[in-house]
Amino acid sequence: MATLYVLAHFDDEYCAWPLIRQALAEGREQRFIHVVDYRTPALAAQRLSETLAFLKAHGIPPEHELHLGGGKGWQDGQLHRHAEAAYSALRVAVTWPVERIVCPAWEGGHPDHDVCAALAVRLAADLGGVPVDQISLYQGKGLPWIFYRASTPISENGPSREVRLKFSEWMRWLTAVSAFPSQLKAWSGLLPAMMAAYVRQGAFRYQALDPARIGMRPHAGKLLYETMFSTPYPTVRNAVDCLARDGKAPWTAA
Repeated sequence: MATLYVLAHFDDEYCAWPLIRQALAEGREQRFIHVVDYRTPALAAQRLSETLAFLKAHGIPPEHELHLGGGKGWQDGQLHRHAEAAYSALRVAVTWPVERIVCPAWEGGHPDHDVCAALAVRLAADLGGVPVDQISLYQGKGLPWIFYRASTPISENGPSREVRLKFSEWMRWLTAVSAFPSQLKAWSGLLPAMMAAYVRQGAFRYQALDPARIGMRPHAGKLLYETMFSTPYPTVRNAVDCLARDGKAPWTAA
């Protein structure tokens, strides 16, 4: 039985490091699926190599990673255009027993993250009700323009669970970001925001993902991807509800 991470982008797994470490300590099998594609094969290959190096350094063999979107044209930032095709491929790809799914939070931060949350919930339902946990990456609830908070669960998603780390473990996690040199620009802003959140929270926090949440707006007000990426919420809403129209997904299609 495996813990399955359904992730949008290469390097999203970095934000799940405490859960990866915890599962390794418990001797649990872990598998990783990255859903989106990239604008060139060279970029996809570079980012894949970074992810494989990160996972290998933390005890995950390369055969436990699958680039689901490789060569399919499901471009970064556009997964909402391919949600149904992505789910069909995901369902075929998962051929091993799954005991738990981990995915990006349903939080309105990046459209690909929200679509992955919906894919995970639909997959969990089709696998017989496997539990789903969500990790907050970044979201702009209550903040103006394109300002955001990283690794800060929103209250709409329910109570948080904590993983507490020793100082040496925090430092190991912090330095592990060097595995992603192609994303230096993105991490230069995101990593300080993550560290500030952990100082404030005192621990890594994650939440169970109630399937019904996929039928609700992530939070009131403007979503970060509406301002930062110019992707309207109704566009994402329609994409994820396409996954529910056959009545199998446990949320109500609009």
